[in-house]
Amino acid sequence: MIPVCRLEDLPEGESVRLDTAPPIAVFRTDDGSLYAVDDTCTHQDASLSEGWLEGCLIECPLHASAFDLRTGAPTCLPARHALRTHLVTVDDGVIHVHVTVREGTAA
Repeated sequence: MIPVCRLEDLPEGESVRLDTAPPIAVFRTDDGSLYAVDDTCTHQDASLSEGWLEGCLIECPLHASAFDLRTGAPTCLPARHALRTHLVTVDDGVIHVHVTVREGTAA
């Protein structure tokens, strides 16, 4: 479990990048929902935390691939592979990411 920031420090419609390995992007949508995905676009090396957030979709700033933050699935080309998603919780006003471990790797 990785502490991210206080809930009030992440405004709705914004994101924060965690410098983990691999980097993780945490998003707070306009309705206040929290999502976390691997920060790097699966099409090419671009930070999704620098992309455009609309609802539950994040658009890559490099080639406009879009991903559904709820599932990690790409919604349009050129990306073809899903992002890894992570559980997000809030405990005592602090956002935490619970890193999803890929099969065969350690967290």
